Amino acid sequence: MKAFGAMLEVARIQSEINRLFENLLDLGEGDSESGGAWIPNVDVVEGEDTLVVKVELPGVDAGDVSLAANGDQIILRGEKRRPDLPEGGRYQITERGFGRFRRVIQLGVPVNTHRAEAVLQDGLLRIRFPKVPNRRGEEVVIEVRAS
Repeated sequence: MKAFGAMLEVARIQSEINRLFENLLDLGEGDSESGGAWIPNVDVVEGEDTLVVKVELPGVDAGDVSLAANGDQIILRGEKRRPDLPEGGRYQITERGFGRFRRVIQLGVPVNTHRAEAVLQDGLLRIRFPKVPNRRGEEVVIEVRAS
């Protein structure tokens, strides 16, 4: 059981490193008006028949999000727009992230991307994929019989 916990921790660290590198690569996509790039947090949950990706997108409108599938990964792009200040207002503290974002998410299991469903509600994007039983390149056991 310790080995499994260690593997999960290594996977978490690798995911965080990937996130940091994606953020560095995408900084050029941000502009001074939008506040620069940021990367939303993601959870991927595998069930028996489905894979569900949950993405935190607080303050992002569905019209500002695009989603595409490419092989065993999905690509999420969009923009979190900074709200307008009231007349004569100025920021004293700004901690929230704004700007364009791009996130590439490895799915890890074969899914039917043509039957994916994506819903953005209350700042959480849920993308549901039906899993498929097999795909090329995966090892399949073939029974050997004597003649």
